[in-house]
Amino acid sequence: MIDPVPSSRSRYQKYRAATKNRKSDEISEQERQKIRAMGSPRTGRRHRTFWQLLVRFNDLLAGFRQTLGLALTGLGISTLLGLLPIYGTKLIFDNVLLGKPVQLPAWIALPHSPRALLATVCIGMVVIAVISMLVGTASRWQATRISKRVQVATRKRAFEQAIRLPLHRVYDLKSGGVASILREDAGGVGDLVFSLVYNPSHAVVQLLGSLAILAFIDWRMLLGASLLLPVVWFTHRTWIARIRPLWRDARMTRQKIDAHTTESFGGMRVVRSFSRQRSEANRFTTDNHFMARQELLGWWMSRGIDAAWAVIIPLASALLLWYGGNRVLDDMRRLQDGSITQSQALTPGDLVMFLGYLTALLGPIAVLAGTATQLQGNLAGLDRILDLLEEPREFSSHPGKTIVDKRHVDGRITLNNVCFSYTRQRLQSAESRALSPGASLIDQDADHPATPPLAGNESAHGFVLENINLDVQAGQTIALVGPSGAGKTTLCNLIARFFDPTAGSVALDGLDLREIRIDSYRRLLGIVEQDTFLFDGSIAQNIAYGNRSVNINEVITAARQANAHEFITQLENGYDTVIGERGVKLSGGQRQRLTIARAILADPKILILDEATSNLDTESERLIQHSLASLMNNRTSFIIAHRLSTIRNADRIIVIDQGRIIEQGTHDELMKQAGHYQQMVFLQTADQGVSTTDRDDPQPHRWASS
Repeated sequence: MIDPVPSSRSRYQKYRAATKNRKSDEISEQERQKIRAMGSPRTGRRHRTFWQLLVRFNDLLAGFRQTLGLALTGLGISTLLGLLPIYGTKLIFDNVLLGKPVQLPAWIALPHSPRALLATVCIGMVVIAVISMLVGTASRWQATRISKRVQVATRKRAFEQAIRLPLHRVYDLKSGGVASILREDAGGVGDLVFSLVYNPSHAVVQLLGSLAILAFIDWRMLLGASLLLPVVWFTHRTWIARIRPLWRDARMTRQKIDAHTTESFGGMRVVRSFSRQRSEANRFTTDNHFMARQELLGWWMSRGIDAAWAVIIPLASALLLWYGGNRVLDDMRRLQDGSITQSQALTPGDLVMFLGYLTALLGPIAVLAGTATQLQGNLAGLDRILDLLEEPREFSSHPGKTIVDKRHVDGRITLNNVCFSYTRQRLQSAESRALSPGASLIDQDADHPATPPLAGNESAHGFVLENINLDVQAGQTIALVGPSGAGKTTLCNLIARFFDPTAGSVALDGLDLREIRIDSYRRLLGIVEQDTFLFDGSIAQNIAYGNRSVNINEVITAARQANAHEFITQLENGYDTVIGERGVKLSGGQRQRLTIARAILADPKILILDEATSNLDTESERLIQHSLASLMNNRTSFIIAHRLSTIRNADRIIVIDQGRIIEQGTHDELMKQAGHYQQMVFLQTADQGVSTTDRDDPQPHRWASS
């Protein structure tokens, strides 16, 4: 019996057991495997220190630093102006209520009448507060703009990096997982403008300004207030090291949920055909419950800081109020005795002002402590984005330098002693990632282990393809046939350079593909696969996807050649019809014809048709055979087909079995050899009662695909 999806409670209990004794910097390999199995793909530890993350975030701010500097300057002015009204409380207590003379520099002229002084102070406090608010709003507006621009820039970099990863890494990430990284993690990087730069800068300016004023009032009371700073450092040192890994784990779980959700809706026909809506909903709910438990754990850990400050701030204020009150009483007695002068005495106004500035001192620190959860969550997101950016790109070890032009390429393809293994390909990529700083990337989980198992169609030597030697002249049409899993599609993937051979070489006009710039080489390709993929846009946009410079007349011409124009014109909006995600509003045959039109319009030098007519009925296939023949004319073409009518006219038919070429030749030559090809043809035509040699256009027959 297949194990059911475990409950969120049991998963959380195992997760807590695996993370309870986890250190902030290192964990054992056994613990790492346990955490991965619980849905926490990475190790869960803090991969980079705070200072490393700060330096890397500063790199991401390139181009925004000048504007950010102006915003921080405005913030400093606003914050310092905001400290001035607190001094007004001293003037009101000492000079208005107690009638003491004002002791200010001569250039500050204030009225001597208590009522006039009270009015002046109150008006001045309001004016300064308004100016501070206006400057602060302008500063915050600039910081907000920078935050959004950093978000967009980071998402752009992350997207451009993700689409250039090796194919197997893209498959590991899953489409929903990538969307989660781009939305949540990259979005959180922009929020660091406030949680890591703006808000701490506000706290530092207010802290330094308050300390300077407190030192002027009474250095002994300042010394007592300063004892809180080690407490701040200790609480953050103790708790922050534990909080960030928890929020990173929660983000990984969110990524997994998003990936599963995308997968479920992408396969909705399968879900409904097996009546699995309830089980998919239960799995979604269970995963969300598990993530909620992780987030609640992080919340409770964060409340440790809040609880500490909820006690520390009132306690510190009470102690300083008790000490300051006693000082005021003692100084009043000593002032009456004549042992001190008026200027040496601590007045009630001084005490009220001191407590006001003490609140200004502790307030920003308390706010930072309260936002520690958001900061650590954003830092965890930055850590994951940096992992993605440090992943080696596709063919980073052989990027190629030669740029090829379609006008100067003949199209000869040569495979020399080619061997290929998916397992070894992924192991080599894993070794490459291990050498990079982001070695233990984003989402290696229990479903996608870091070391892949041996593929089912790999030989005992671990190769999907082995000792493939093939020289295809420019303009030739090559048909690839063989049983399912023989390696036909893999061979086409090597020709398209979706992968590099494990051994041997693939060459274009005698030049190894590894020496050619991959983007320039792929502009020579036109690919139509059995699993059609269309984008959520108009029909015209999908046909012109490979060549955006064409006009609508060229799009219509390509559609006519692919036998798609008739059904397109019958749609309500014609070529402007929006077809939905993956072309869901069209039939399978209609989607296939659009992909063929897309390949026709791209005008490729090398054409790959992988079961290109698999979703067409007999009549539709007959209608486009001539168009395909015209498309393949003077183009090097590789065809994987399940219909004999598609491959019999190929210049050469390659029979592949268990990753090796076992026969090759024309249709007539292979039929005379009485080998595997003849046996396959006879097996497929036996139930028709007709010999393939007796018909010019035999009925279509299905061939297995790899």
